[in-house]
Amino acid sequence: MHVKKSTKALAAAAMAMVLAAAALQGCGGKETGTTAGQETTAAKDSAAADTKETEDLTKDMEEFTSNDGSISIMLGKGWTTEDMGMDFWLAAQSKDGSEAVIIMQFPKAGSLLPVDSISSMKTVMAESYGLANESEAKAPSVPGMTGVEAAACTIDVDGETADAYMVYGETDYAFYAMMFMAEDEMDDDAVASAMASCETFKETPLEIEDNSTVEVTDTVKWFNASYAVLTSINGWDYNRFGGLAVNDANAAVVQELLNSWWDVSDRASADENLDWILTEGHRANFVSEMKTLEEAGLGSVAAEERPEFILGVYEMDAPTAEIYSKCYSAYETAGEKAIDGWDYCRALNLLGYYYTAGYYTDAEALDKSLEIAQTVQAEFGSWDELVESYMVGYEYWAEESGEDRRSIYEDLKTREDNPYAIDFKMTLEKTW
Repeated sequence: MHVKKSTKALAAAAMAMVLAAAALQGCGGKETGTTAGQETTAAKDSAAADTKETEDLTKDMEEFTSNDGSISIMLGKGWTTEDMGMDFWLAAQSKDGSEAVIIMQFPKAGSLLPVDSISSMKTVMAESYGLANESEAKAPSVPGMTGVEAAACTIDVDGETADAYMVYGETDYAFYAMMFMAEDEMDDDAVASAMASCETFKETPLEIEDNSTVEVTDTVKWFNASYAVLTSINGWDYNRFGGLAVNDANAAVVQELLNSWWDVSDRASADENLDWILTEGHRANFVSEMKTLEEAGLGSVAAEERPEFILGVYEMDAPTAEIYSKCYSAYETAGEKAIDGWDYCRALNLLGYYYTAGYYTDAEALDKSLEIAQTVQAEFGSWDELVESYMVGYEYWAEESGEDRRSIYEDLKTREDNPYAIDFKMTLEKTW
C-alpha cells in the first residue's frame, strides 16, 4: 500500500524551514565564565522568551482540525484545507498557495498504512515524497509527543522539487510526520512561526471499533506468527487474528485487498481460492519447473555456472536466473516440499483475511487454521525452517530476493512482543 502523495499545488509550494536550527540555537549562553546560578537564570529567561514568542506568533492564527477530529493545529488565518484522501491527515495552504503544511498521522492500532515505528515512517516519507539531502535540524516542542526529531531536506513530488522541514514523533496513539513547506526561502521569523504552530498541536485519540470475537490464546498466537512477517510489512498488528480490528471500514479494505490480489469477492470464491492453495498452490508449478531443470542436467552443473545454464532452458533475465538457481538449491535439499511453507503460511493468512472481511465466521476460520497448522507442525521442525521455506517460495513467486523479508523476520524475533516466542512444537488445540 502506498501513501497518497500531496497534490501538485502543495508540492509546488514547497520550500524548507531549514533555518530553524540557526534561528533558535543562539539563545543559550556560553558554557565558560558562568556560574550554575547564572545558567539556571539564563535557562529560565530563555524559556520565558520562547513562551512569549510562541504566544506572539500564534495570536493571529486559527485552529485547523482533521476531518475525523483526531488532530488539530494553529495555522495562519485565511488558510484553506486540502483533501489528502485520508480523514486522519491534515493539509492546509495559505490563500496564495505560497505556504503549506501536511500533518500525517499513522495510528498504531488498526492502521492500514505500512508504519510501525518512527524509522518505518521515515522510510515511507522518503519513498512517497522523494526526500533527499537530509540534515538534522532543531526540533520543536510538540505537546504530548515523544521522540521528536526534525530534519531539513529536499522533496520531489510529481516533478516539483523544493526544500522542506520535516518533524517526526510519536504518541501512545500514533506516529506523526509533519511537513512544512513554503514557496520562497523562509526567513527566521517564518521558521519560528512554523515551530510555534507545532507547539499548538493537539491530539484527540479516537476509539477504534473492534468487534472481534476471537480470543488470542496461545494457539491463535501460533496462527498469527505464521504470517507475522507480512502483517508487519503491512504495518498491521500481529497480536490480532487477521491483523486488524474487526469493523466495517476494515472489512471493506480487506475485501478490496482480496479482490485485487486474489480475485476473491465472496464466500464461494474464498472457498475456491483456499482449496486451490491447499491442494495445488504455487508449489505445484515450482515442482514442475524444478523437475524440468533437473532433467536438463542442472544438478551436475557447478553452482556458479547454474544461472547461465538456466538462461539456456528458460527465457528470463539474469537476475531471475539467479533466483531460479537459489530455488533449485532449495529443491535439492528439501525436494518437492521446498516451498510448502509459502503456500501454508499464505493459507493461514487468508483465513485471517476471510474473517476480517466477513466471508468466514470466527469458528470457520479458526477450525481451518488449526487443521493447516497441525499439518505445518508435522512437516517442519521450527519457525526458522518454516520461514525459510516461505522465503524461498516468495522468491520463486516474486522473482526477487527475499532478504528484506528475512531481515524483518530477524527483527521481529528481537522485539519485546516477539511473535515467534511461542513454541513452534506447542500442542495446538481448539480454544474457541
